[in-house]
Amino acid sequence: MHSLDGYIEIVGENVIANLFRKARKLYGKHVLHINSTYQGGGVAVLLSSKIPLMNDLGVDAGWRILHGNPDFFSITKKFHNAILGQDINLSEIKKKLYIRTNEEFSKFTHIGHDIVVIHDPQPLPLIKFYKKTQPWLWRCHIDLTRPNPQLWGFLKKFLIRYDMIVVSNEGYIREDLPVDWKVIYPAINPLAPKNMEISEKLIEKNLNKYGIPNDKPLITQISRFDRLKDPEGVVEVFKLVRKEMDARLILCGSAATDDPEGGMVYERISRKARKLIENKDLILINVENDILVNALQRKSSVIVQKSLMEGFGLTVTEALWKETPVVASKVGGIPLQIKDKVNGYLLGANDHEGFADRIVYILNNPEQSRKMGRKGRETVKKNFLLTRLISDYLDMFIEIL
Repeated sequence: MHSLDGYIEIVGENVIANLFRKARKLYGKHVLHINSTYQGGGVAVLLSSKIPLMNDLGVDAGWRILHGNPDFFSITKKFHNAILGQDINLSEIKKKLYIRTNEEFSKFTHIGHDIVVIHDPQPLPLIKFYKKTQPWLWRCHIDLTRPNPQLWGFLKKFLIRYDMIVVSNEGYIREDLPVDWKVIYPAINPLAPKNMEISEKLIEKNLNKYGIPNDKPLITQISRFDRLKDPEGVVEVFKLVRKEMDARLILCGSAATDDPEGGMVYERISRKARKLIENKDLILINVENDILVNALQRKSSVIVQKSLMEGFGLTVTEALWKETPVVASKVGGIPLQIKDKVNGYLLGANDHEGFADRIVYILNNPEQSRKMGRKGRETVKKNFLLTRLISDYLDMFIEIL
C-alpha cells in the first residue's frame, strides 16, 4: 500500500515510470497537508493513501491534523452546511472562536515547507498567522456552487491570501474570487483495504460478524450519517422497493471526528425505522471498518448514493470499481462518474419513485446489471485511480513552484 510497485499490474509500467519522471523536478521539496481529522470522510481517506505514495516517489510529503474543541467543530459543521447554501447565524463569537482555534494551532505548528496544502474550511485561517514564504493552496472538497453570501464574504478575506484554490468540479469555480483556480478530480486507491480484491470467504466472514444475513438481495448506502447524504430518504425509497420485491437495506457509515451531527442523524433513523430494524429488513452499522465496506460493496446487488448535495462522492467511485450497479443522485461530482443508463443510473435527489424503480429494475435484470458494472469499472480505471490523482498533483506542484 505504501509503494507504487503494486500499481504496475493495474495501470501499467508507463504510468508509473511517468510519475517518477515528474517527481524528479520536486526532489528536495517538502509538501505539507493540513486537515481536521485523521479518520472518517473522503479527505482522510485520500490523504492516507496519497501521502505515502508521494514519499515513495521521493517527494517529502507530510500531514498534520488541526486540533479543535467540540465548540469549534460544531461551528465548522455549520460553516460546511452554509457553504452548501444553508442559512447560518454568523455571530461574532463564532467567528472569533474559529479564528482563535487556528491562531492557537499556529503557535505550536511550525511551517517551513516549500508548499502548504490546506484542506476544507476548518484550517482555512491558518494562512493569516504565518509569514508567507511559500505557495499556499486551498483544496476545497465541498460543492461551492451556491455558498451562503454572509459566510462566503467572511471566508473570502482568508481565501484572497491563497495562491491557488483547487476544486473537484469545474462548476465549483467562482468568478467573484480573483484567485487562480484548478480542477482536480478525486480518486480511489485500488490497493487500499477498502478497494483491494478480497475472497468470498472474507466477505462472508465480515457480513456474519455484523449480523448481515445473505438470504435476500442487499441494497446498500455507504456514507457518513449526515442529513445531506439523505439516509432517511433512502429508507423511504426502500419502503417503495419492498412493495415490489423482498430485499434488505444496509445503511453503513462512520462518525468523522469533525462532524458532531452524525450521532443525531443515526439516532433519528433508529427511532423512525424501528420496526424495519427489529425485523432485520434494515440494518444500521456505525463503524469504521474498510474491509466491511469492501465486502458490502461487492456483495450488494445495488449501491445507492442518494445525496442531496455532494462534493464528489468517492463511495460511488468505490462501488463502480467493484462492478456493482449504482443508483445515485444527479448532484455535485456524481455525474462526472456516472453516465445515466450506461454505467449506472442518475436521478433527481428527491425522486423517490425513480430511485425505487431503478433499484427494482437492477434486481430483476442481473445480466444487464453485470454489463453496467463492467462499464463502471472501466470508467474508474480510466479516470479515477490514485495514480492519476498523484500525477495531477505533481503537475500542479511543479507549476506553482
